[in-house]
Amino acid sequence: MGTAAAKRHGRRLAVIAALWMLGFSVGTVTHLSEVIAAGAGVYDNASEPVRRFWISLTVVDPVIVVLLLAKLRAGVLAGVATMVADVTVNWLAASAQPALAGPGLVTQPVFLLFLLLTARPLWNSAAAARPRRHRPDC
Repeated sequence: MGTAAAKRHGRRLAVIAALWMLGFSVGTVTHLSEVIAAGAGVYDNASEPVRRFWISLTVVDPVIVVLLLAKLRAGVLAGVATMVADVTVNWLAASAQPALAGPGLVTQPVFLLFLLLTARPLWNSAAAARPRRHRPDC
């Protein structure tokens, strides 16, 4: 890959990583604002396991942002796993209790699709950025 093409590719990957971080930051702000607004009764219309899962995202989402910055591959794994779980929990909760349905039933699967389509390039970029260890000849 030529220098100009490599720079474009690097910028593209930086934009992808920034969009991942933006998505999980939006999740953080959403869950945090809901916890602050409702206090101990947050998500009290959901079952206790669903409620605990949604509350846990208040911590999990910002941890993923930090991982994406510090340990990209760990962030990619955690991000995809979290969104698969989140989309699954949200759809199951909404199908059991339609009152729990919200805009996230549309936006979160779209974000998950974006993550799935861009996970491999981010994963590979982490390997390319890692310095190679010199192995002395035996």
